[in-house]
Amino acid sequence: MVEDERDGDERPMTPEESLALIATQSERTRREIGPNPAVLLSIWGLVWLFGFGLIYVSAPPTALMPLWVAAVLTVVGFAGAMTYSAIYGIRSSRGVHGPSRLVGAMYGWSWMIAFGGLTVVNTALIRLGIDADLIPLLWSGTALMLTGLMYLAGGMLWQSKLQYGLGVWIIACGAASVLAGGPYNFLVLSVAGGGGFLVASLVFLVRAR
Repeated sequence: MVEDERDGDERPMTPEESLALIATQSERTRREIGPNPAVLLSIWGLVWLFGFGLIYVSAPPTALMPLWVAAVLTVVGFAGAMTYSAIYGIRSSRGVHGPSRLVGAMYGWSWMIAFGGLTVVNTALIRLGIDADLIPLLWSGTALMLTGLMYLAGGMLWQSKLQYGLGVWIIACGAASVLAGGPYNFLVLSVAGGGGFLVASLVFLVRAR
């Protein structure tokens, strides 16, 4: 009789409760098996913060360490971040089929195509005799503008206000770095650029939780 009374007390879930349960389980599964964008953003934030920060403190008048040492450490950091980004992209597309997979693949290739073209253009300008003092500003300004535009595109594709806002911030940092001039452009990239990635990572983590 007790079992019959317990069975009678249970009621079927409403459609709203069923949808809420499905959404909760889906989100839990995504967190357990999927990559975490907060980790990706924090990695890039730390690379920008310490990489460009090392270059700034190694440049005159500070010159706290040899410039080539700072350059090597920065290159290694960026290479590691790009490797993780590639792994992140592969994991993100795992199990995804149809138009979403195609959009993700096209967006990923767009980064390489865009930066490949940017490298050709900037290298050609340097060979044409651009002033040596302007070369760091050329690379930092154009690279950040392109990065910001790619984040804007990603924000529009996936309707992510956070990603779109990060793109706006990176473009602003690129403009500010050129206006600041060398070597202060590296300070802008380190503090404002790297800090922007870290703040975005924190916001994404808080919103996800």
